Amino acid sequence: MKKIFVPSLIALALGSVSGMAQAQAAAPESSLYFNVGAVSDYRYRGISQSRLKPAVQGGFDYADKSGFYVGAWASGIKWIKDAGGDASVEVDLYGGYKGAVGDVSYDVGFLRYEYPSNKLAIDANTNEVYGAVTMGPATLKYSHAVSNLFGFTNSKNSYYLDLSGTFDMGNGFSLVPHVGYQSVKNNSPASYTDYSLTLGKDLGNGLSATAALVGTDADKAAYYTPAGKFTGKTGVVVGLKYAF
Repeated sequence: MKKIFVPSLIALALGSVSGMAQAQAAAPESSLYFNVGAVSDYRYRGISQSRLKPAVQGGFDYADKSGFYVGAWASGIKWIKDAGGDASVEVDLYGGYKGAVGDVSYDVGFLRYEYPSNKLAIDANTNEVYGAVTMGPATLKYSHAVSNLFGFTNSKNSYYLDLSGTFDMGNGFSLVPHVGYQSVKNNSPASYTDYSLTLGKDLGNGLSATAALVGTDADKAAYYTPAGKFTGKTGVVVGLKYAF
């Protein structure tokens, strides 16, 4: 789920979507990029997907000069097995269109979260449509589930709303504050607010590093590991990514 290993850290939610797609102006030429990296904890929308443990991640993005784009991103996970299923990998498949009207850029698209052979009682595979607008440093994004959400019963039409900012601090440093709200339809105890503050550093030659303070106000009874650890607890997540 996307991504703290992203612009999203986010999924670090450098995620996510993962890993991971964030709203940006369309590139003037077509481009294909690959990325690979690792994080100390794969957090998505503030919740650990990797049992508070490190995860390896990677993917690719193709952006057409017309504004259309597609991509795929994958990460190791542990939460499916913790929930009684049998998937150790998340694969995100997405596509959409980016454009701009005056000083406002926009991004609309579709995202599929795939958990191969997850074998949960309620299928964890999730489909979302999303739309985002960016003006200056601020991006507002809305994601709407058109299927059940991540294995929650009768959770179709859940949504996630988030606001983030990207600030260039100079010398290759960036600062990204973020706040989001996850509403889980018909499962109100599972709804929560998450927040993060991510410091990024461009190390050159396609290499970048992030450090993020991440936390939530999620119900501890809804999000926990088999050992009883709260997966939405406040913590620091670090990541390293290579793009080429």
